[in-house]
Amino acid sequence: MAASTEAPEPWYLALLGFAEHFRTSSPPKIRLCVHCLQAVFQFKPPPRVEARTHLQLGSVLYRHTKNSELAQSHLEKAWFISQQISFFMYVKFEAASILSEFYCQQNLVDSAKPVLRKAIQISQQTPYWHCRLLFQLAQLHALEKDLVSACDLLGVGAEYARVMGSEYTRALFLLSKGMLLLMERKLSEVHPLLTLCGTIVENWQGNPIQKESLRVFFLVLQVTHYLDAGQVKSVKPCLKQLQQCIQTISTLHDDEILPTNPAALFHWLPKEHMCVLVYLVTVMHSMQAGYLEKAQKYTDKALMQLEKLKMLDSSPILSTFQVILLEHIIMCRLVTGHKATALQEISQVCQLCQQSPRLFTNHAAQLHTLLGLYCISVNCMDNAEAQFTAALQMTTHQELWTFIVTNLASVYIREGNRHQELYSLLERINPDHNFPVRQPQGETANHRMSCTLDHARCGTVILGLEINNMVVPAMQLASKIPDMSVQLWSSALLKDLNKACGNTMDAHEAAQMHQNFSQQLLQDHIAACSLPEHNLISWTDGLPPVQFQPQNGPTTSLGSLL
Repeated sequence: MAASTEAPEPWYLALLGFAEHFRTSSPPKIRLCVHCLQAVFQFKPPPRVEARTHLQLGSVLYRHTKNSELAQSHLEKAWFISQQISFFMYVKFEAASILSEFYCQQNLVDSAKPVLRKAIQISQQTPYWHCRLLFQLAQLHALEKDLVSACDLLGVGAEYARVMGSEYTRALFLLSKGMLLLMERKLSEVHPLLTLCGTIVENWQGNPIQKESLRVFFLVLQVTHYLDAGQVKSVKPCLKQLQQCIQTISTLHDDEILPTNPAALFHWLPKEHMCVLVYLVTVMHSMQAGYLEKAQKYTDKALMQLEKLKMLDSSPILSTFQVILLEHIIMCRLVTGHKATALQEISQVCQLCQQSPRLFTNHAAQLHTLLGLYCISVNCMDNAEAQFTAALQMTTHQELWTFIVTNLASVYIREGNRHQELYSLLERINPDHNFPVRQPQGETANHRMSCTLDHARCGTVILGLEINNMVVPAMQLASKIPDMSVQLWSSALLKDLNKACGNTMDAHEAAQMHQNFSQQLLQDHIAACSLPEHNLISWTDGLPPVQFQPQNGPTTSLGSLL
């Protein structure tokens, strides 16, 4: 094949056709596909064909085999050769993009960065690739938790898109930056950015699916922003708009005319993924608002949708959505007294993390926190302490750290003899507050106790009436959530209060309620502790175990809960 020949030689077209046939067979015949592509080199092809074939081989080996060394070799050759060829943009930038992705998967991030930087530098005259590579490098920095560098790159991308006349892609860059600022808790910068994005999104006229997807992105950030600030009531209008957007998108066809501006050839998420994301933020809102039944309903819908999508789509974001949904529903189950189900769902999270090291890195602290909460619910306080301690070592997230420490403090309080550890922990939460370091001793302690008992006796009847006025609404609220533990404790209080006040009928009714709640919790307690997955409470280091030894039965008491 002469170097000056423009039309591909028949042998090349034949080998390429066979390779594609084998790649797309069902099931794919990857070994035969690779043989066909390797045969191209026997004909001593010109640099363009050589570079393209190295890229095709590298991509196939990377996507479909475990031969990482050979995949790396072909991708590096494609990137090196293509840089020597003028006007060979597609192969050049595709090679840079896939090679960088490969390096990241192999934990060679420092090798990926210079490739992307070089590709960004030489792609300024190719708007689509310049924007795509900026997104990719920003994502790499975000994965490394270098959110400042990621935000800087997204800012560069937004300005480039503006100069290239693509307000759509400008909005994508700015919304992505807003998402990272939310992660960084830079709320003072988030508000003006979201305001700007809202204006751009509403004023932009273009592809209907692209416009609605921008609105979904914008509204998801708004909902997250409000939830992050604890403004649960402010979320409802945004959530309603979000659900309307998803309904609109579901009626639009994907075969809309493509944008003429190459800088606008992007799409945020497939509409099926957006649907799951809207379910997810709805679950987050329902949890914060205390609508646990609604949270369970939307979680079930989202998980069902995810299972269908994962049969056809291997996108990592689907597993991320699944883990976050499970994390929320596990907390829901623990509150509503379904510990056995919660434990099985914790096991599902473990399995998902086993399949993805990156997913485990990002969710290990949450996983140990959930196990700690489960341990508290089955009265395994030593294991709860070990789980929370492990979780603290794995997170730098301020809100999660506070949540873990608060629950660890509750473990020390329940154990009753951990005063020193409790005070040390409280000092970590609030260093400026002087907590007592020892308990009162001797006669002073006895005198205080005596005074306390005298006051308690005098106020019992009056206080009982006041408490009754608080406990009944508390129990009604708990039944709406429904919080099984609060209902159990409330019924016990009502039983004792009515008995002390001589209300025999009310005391009997409360006693019956308490008995019913006790039985439900006891049965669930026994079921949870009998599961093989109960052994997870002993796991505090490394990847979660894949298999579990069967349990003989509960090893803990429910006495402290009853």
